[in-house]
Amino acid sequence: MLKQGVVKWASALAVTASVLGGQVQAADAICYNCPPQWADWGTQLKVIKEELGYRIPFDNKNSGQALSQLLAEQNNPVADVAYYGVSFGIAAAGKGVTEAYQPANWEQIPDGLKDPDGNWFTIHSGTLGLFVNVDALEGKPVPQSWQDLLDPAYRGMIGYLDPSSAFVGYAGAVAINGALGGDLDNFEPGLEFLAKLQDNDPIVPKQTAYARVLSGEIPIMLDYDFNAYRAKYKDGANVQFVIPEEGSVVVPYVMSLVKNAPNPEKGRKILDFVLSDKGQAVWANAFLRPVRPDAMPDEVKARFLPESDYARAVAVDYGKMAEVQTRFQQQYLNRMQ
Repeated sequence: MLKQGVVKWASALAVTASVLGGQVQAADAICYNCPPQWADWGTQLKVIKEELGYRIPFDNKNSGQALSQLLAEQNNPVADVAYYGVSFGIAAAGKGVTEAYQPANWEQIPDGLKDPDGNWFTIHSGTLGLFVNVDALEGKPVPQSWQDLLDPAYRGMIGYLDPSSAFVGYAGAVAINGALGGDLDNFEPGLEFLAKLQDNDPIVPKQTAYARVLSGEIPIMLDYDFNAYRAKYKDGANVQFVIPEEGSVVVPYVMSLVKNAPNPEKGRKILDFVLSDKGQAVWANAFLRPVRPDAMPDEVKARFLPESDYARAVAVDYGKMAEVQTRFQQQYLNRMQ
C-alpha cells in the first residue's frame, strides 16, 4: 500500500506542478512532446489556456522519449494527450498506449493521415529540407543538394537530430535514403551517406535545435520548412529553406488520446481544439500545413517556396515507415559506432 501511495503521489506531483517562466504553476492537463520552440506549441498552449482555461506545461521530450515515457507509465498514466511524428504515433497505437477518439472535424482529415479508429490522427505536416543560417556560412554558398553537404567546406556546420531517438532525425534519414535511390526496404544509400557525412563532423543533438540555428552555432540544419519560415518571417533572421535537388519527403505529425489518461475529458477537448478553426489557424500562422485543407490563409502560403520546389517532396507509406523504424535505428547505431 505504501509503494502504491508513493507512485500515486509522484504521478500527482508530476501532473499538478510545472516550471513555467520560473514560477511553479498547477497543470490542468499534460501533453507529452509539446515544446515551446517546436511547431509553435508555445502559442498553441497559450491559446488553449485562453479558449479552454486549461494550463498545460511545456514538455521538451522528442517523439521517441514521449513514447518511452508512455510505455513506462502504462499502468499509471501521467499524460492526457501526446504529439509525435507519424511513425511514433502508429507505434504508440500498436503498443496499446493510445485510446481511440475521433475528434471534431474528423471527416476533414484525409484517409491515410489517420487511424480508422482514431488512435492517432494528423494535425499538421511539414516538408523536410535544409534550414540554413546564411550569415553563419561566412560567405560559403547555400547548399542546394544532399550531396553538397559532403563538401569539406561545410565541416562542423551541419546538424541533424539523432535518428535513433528523434522523429525528425528519422524523417531526415528517410528523405535522404529515398532521394539517393533507397526505399523503406533498403536503407543502404541513406546509411552510406550518413556514414560519409561523419567526415564533416556533424552536430547531432537529440532535442529541437531551433535556437542553435538562429545563433549560428549550427549553420545548416536538416529540419522542416516551418522552422525556417518562422526564423525568416517572425524572428527576422537571414535564413533560407532549401528542398534538396535530389528530393525529400512530406511528413505528418499526429496526436493521440492517452489510454487511461488522468483527465480524459480534458484530453478530448484539447484534441477537438487543435482541429478547430482557431487551433488550425495557429499551425498555419506558424507555417505548418494544417491537415484541414481550408485552414491555410493565402497570405501565409505566399511566403512558402514555389510549388515547383515542393514537387520534389513526396509522401511515403507511413505505416511501412513506422514498421521499419526500429530496424533502421539499429542499423544506424551499428554503422555509426
